[in-house]
Formats: sequence, structure tokens, C-alpha cells
Amino acid sequence: MSPLPSVLIFGFGAFGRLIASAVSPHLAVAVSDPDPAAQAQARLLGHAVVGPQQAGRFDVVVLAVPVPALGECLHRLAPHLRAGQVVTDVCSVKQGPAGLMAQILPAGVQILASHPLFGPQSMPAGVAGGRVVLCPVRGTGWRRIAAFLRRVLGLKVIVTTPEEHDRQAALTQGLTHLLARAMAGFQPHPLIRTRSFDLLAEALEMVAADAPEVFDAVTCGNPHVSVIRDRFVQLLAQPALPDAGQGGDIRA
Repeated sequence: MSPLPSVLIFGFGAFGRLIASAVSPHLAVAVSDPDPAAQAQARLLGHAVVGPQQAGRFDVVVLAVPVPALGECLHRLAPHLRAGQVVTDVCSVKQGPAGLMAQILPAGVQILASHPLFGPQSMPAGVAGGRVVLCPVRGTGWRRIAAFLRRVLGLKVIVTTPEEHDRQAALTQGLTHLLARAMAGFQPHPLIRTRSFDLLAEALEMVAADAPEVFDAVTCGNPHVSVIRDRFVQLLAQPALPDAGQGGDIRA
């Protein structure tokens, strides 16, 4: 019997731990993180801890690091990778990370840019039913990964390009984070509020706790967000149209 495919998770923060918990029941998982506290946490959870120089031993390398740290991470790992491996990131934007991976990683290394559309706050009970975006950059190994994500983890897989991902995410993610930042300025929420307000506040709170680098990535690192933001401001400035189904005279 052939051994299980092996996965190295580089970066063992909140999202790295989420990936490990989802994947480790099915695949052999190891962790690489320079932080001693993260290493201790990984060992406590039963994961092997390795240095970046051992990255070539693994079939798949998952880069669970923030966008600002991705370039340095790639330079550290690149000399130790081998042809045929699949390297994937989980950054919230895709054009920049995909370009960095194509530029820095050796030619024989396969590249898959990915974005799980969930996190520890939104999927605390497991990842099944969540969505993940895959943006193949180099190689065909991504197809087996897509099948594993669908059939084993129960994820809904969306395959697209880095450019199209960022164009759509500018509205669905970038604007959401901007609204969450704006709503934070209206705390505490008043006692007099509707159910629709509660639902809106609950949705925005799911991203309000994200790390500052996540906010910067999805609002500043996505080149399409400025267009969405400007359009949003324009729509707010438009006068409200009268409701054709209601009369204009309000009587007591």
C-alpha cells in the first residue's frame, strides 16, 4: 500500500491550525513555523515539526502566512523544493501572491493559488459545506487536490483565474471589510434596532476580528477594491427614488 500523501503547513497560526485539523485525519501532516510557541502548539496536537530545509520531503506545501510575509517565506523555501511538488497559498487576494510564487519558485514546482472562503470564526465546527477558490498557475497536480477537497472534506470548489478572483472578491470581501470597519465607529449599538440590523451586525462581526494584515490585504492589496468603493460612495449619494406603490401623502 502506498503511503498517504504528505502535507507541510508552513505557518501555524489560527488558519494553519484550522487546515491541520481538517486535513490530518486523512493525510500525513507536518508543520513548519519559526515561532517556538507555534511549534509547541503543533507538537501538543500531535504534528511533526520540521524546518524549511526539509520542505522537499512533502507532496504538498501549504503556505498559511499573511500576504506581507509571503515573499520572505517563498525565498526561504525555494532552495529546498523539488520538481513535482505542489505549493499553494491561502491568501485572501490572488493576483499578487500568484505572481510572487511564479516569480520565486523553481520552474519544476507546481503552483496552485487558493483562497478558502471561510475561517476559524465562520466555520468553528468544521469546513464541510464551505467554499474554496482554486486558481491553477502551473502544473496539473491541482486536480487531485480539488478532488480531495470536494470528495473528502466536503468543500465546494470554485476554479477561476487570480484576476477573476480579485475582481469578484473586491465586492464580496473587500466591501464587507470596509463596511465592518465603518460600523465599528457606531459602537455601542443602540437598544432600538431591528432584526435586519442585528443580522447585518452579526455578519460584519465575522470579519471585524480579522487581523489587521487581513484587512490591509483585502482592501489595499486587491486592485479592484478602489473601483467598488468609489461606486458604493456614488450610490449612497444618489437621491432615493419614490416608491411607485406608495402615495406621497402621509396622514395621521
